[in-house]
Amino acid sequence: MARMPSAERRRQLTEAAIRAMARDGVARTTTRSIAAEAEVSLSVFHYCFDSKQALIESVITTLTDHSVTVVKDALRPTGAPAPTDTPAPTGAPAPGATLEETVAAGFRAYWDHVRAHPDEHMLTYELTQYALRQPGFEHLARRQYALYAEAYADLIEQLRRDMDLRLQVPVSVLARYLAAMTDGLTLNYLVLGDEEAWTDILETVTAHIAGLVRAG
Repeated sequence: MARMPSAERRRQLTEAAIRAMARDGVARTTTRSIAAEAEVSLSVFHYCFDSKQALIESVITTLTDHSVTVVKDALRPTGAPAPTDTPAPTGAPAPGATLEETVAAGFRAYWDHVRAHPDEHMLTYELTQYALRQPGFEHLARRQYALYAEAYADLIEQLRRDMDLRLQVPVSVLARYLAAMTDGLTLNYLVLGDEEAWTDILETVTAHIAGLVRAG
């Protein structure tokens, strides 16, 4: 087996854990099944993660990064330099886009990710319930929702810098509000489906969020 840096091996195992948990459920996923999914030995798994808590925290962080990355890319105006070689996604706001157009692009990117990866988003709710019910794991659920708020705070700060915005509410309040709102909308979609209804819902949410900030 080819050797690779431990950080890269951890990423490999984390992605394997996400696939296994999304397919089999958190409670039924074992360290052995994750190692098999990643095609590594069990000893490699235990070298990278010293506990199931450490693994679940890595899974939660990675799942959050999956969603946040597509939104950050969508908020980058067309033609702006990307942090990687990946081009700006289709639907990204053009230079000079209005605040509402920019917010809409971010929500569309997130929603496209939900529709393309429903199992990943369903897994986030299962991880929350698992952590809350498993003695000693409760802090992972709190960490999960703290990560959501931190991710939204970073996105808000990015927009505020790029568009010279003034907020009607503190960043921390708006970030937690956005986290709670998208959390609820995502769960509703996973339960109810009905993709056509979400176009109007997202337009309403976009207009509301844009109303909480204004150009400086």
